[in-house]
Amino acid sequence: MENPSEIAEKIAALGSMDAVKESGAFDELMGFIDRGEIQLDGKDGFIQQIIRAGLERGLKSELSSHLGYEQGESHGRFLPNSRNGSYAKTVSTVAGDIDLQIPRDRAGTFTPTLVPKGSRRTGGLDEMIISLYAGGMTVRDIAYHLETTIGTQLSHDTISKITDEVLEEVSAWQERPLEEFYPILYLDAIVIKVRDGHQVKNRAAHMAIGVTVEGIKQVLGIWVTENEGAKFWAQVCVQLANRGVQDVLIACCDGLTGFPEAIESTWSRATVQTCVVHLIRAANRFVSYSDRRAVSAALKNIYTAPSIESAAKALDDFEASLLGQKYPSAVATWRNAWERFVPFLAFPPELRKVIYTRNAIESMNYQLRKVTKSRGYFPSDTAAVKMLWLAICNIEDKRARDRFKEAAKKERTPRPGAGAHLVEGAGTSGWKQALQQLAMAYPERIEPYMN
Repeated sequence: MENPSEIAEKIAALGSMDAVKESGAFDELMGFIDRGEIQLDGKDGFIQQIIRAGLERGLKSELSSHLGYEQGESHGRFLPNSRNGSYAKTVSTVAGDIDLQIPRDRAGTFTPTLVPKGSRRTGGLDEMIISLYAGGMTVRDIAYHLETTIGTQLSHDTISKITDEVLEEVSAWQERPLEEFYPILYLDAIVIKVRDGHQVKNRAAHMAIGVTVEGIKQVLGIWVTENEGAKFWAQVCVQLANRGVQDVLIACCDGLTGFPEAIESTWSRATVQTCVVHLIRAANRFVSYSDRRAVSAALKNIYTAPSIESAAKALDDFEASLLGQKYPSAVATWRNAWERFVPFLAFPPELRKVIYTRNAIESMNYQLRKVTKSRGYFPSDTAAVKMLWLAICNIEDKRARDRFKEAAKKERTPRPGAGAHLVEGAGTSGWKQALQQLAMAYPERIEPYMN
């Protein structure tokens, strides 16, 4: 009877699951498992054995291609180069550390690609480490997790270098060309903590999301600076313009002083819209918890009003009410933002739903806050951008997978470009109706991009 190691080698040699079942090796393996004679995971478990057998088989195949003959073929002895045994090498994998026998040739010209020279890890382990980092785990957390789960010991410097491998990709993404035209642009920032010398200070991670003519939301960039300010947002807008953004119809932002002017300095024809949800939250800062529901209900009459005149009357009514008299600061919040709020009232219901809130960016920020909260603080601004970018990758990839699953259920073809890494985000609900209304409101600016 064959032992588990021999079964692992046989399965690796067969290559496909169908071939494994036809050979009877699968039934034999299941027999070992049923009798408790095989340990699947852990050191020298069957999973490690199958990975070892697969890697060694692949390395032998690479050497055969390099030498020009298969192992055991007699004519190989007459060739100028031939096999010359093997040497031991320990490689870290997703299943733990594995001891491999790396084949070599007499001339020393064989350079394996499956397990490159100088490499002590497989690609799968690097991907696992990057995924754990993107999920919010620190370098120290990852080192402990790998050691306790799969028995692999990696230094903190090694793990940090693995995550740094994405920095070039981050830089390329941050400087990639953008669309010429975005009907809607959302701008916002979240607060993160970054070590500065011997202190941990707050930093503002600025983020821009653009909605394309097709209704797809794209993360355009991430910028970390000391604090959120209109001056820095003006620099962000200029950078977006330098990367190709020529026109924006509606820019949604919070009530930061000077923010609208910063946007208009780059796109003079843009309609700057203060986020309605931001206004509601800002007004409720001055309201006791017990009254917030009643105040929010009263404010709803303002932002659901059919016209500017009726909205102004609703605000006057709220100011004259008991709640308005109790919380004059809530009234002042709306009056101070009135000029930047009223453009919202000029749009029909379908378009209002799209720009009512920065849900696109609020949803992203919510998920990013979950990741950054578990980190506590970042050692540098670069580390913060790296982690935020990886987290966005995870979010966008999950959305892409969900879209493909939904398309498969409905037996339809996914949109062109669906699943493209960090290019396509979520679609915008009710976008077709909103786009029609945008085309009516801005015909000369949107029609050139409708084809």
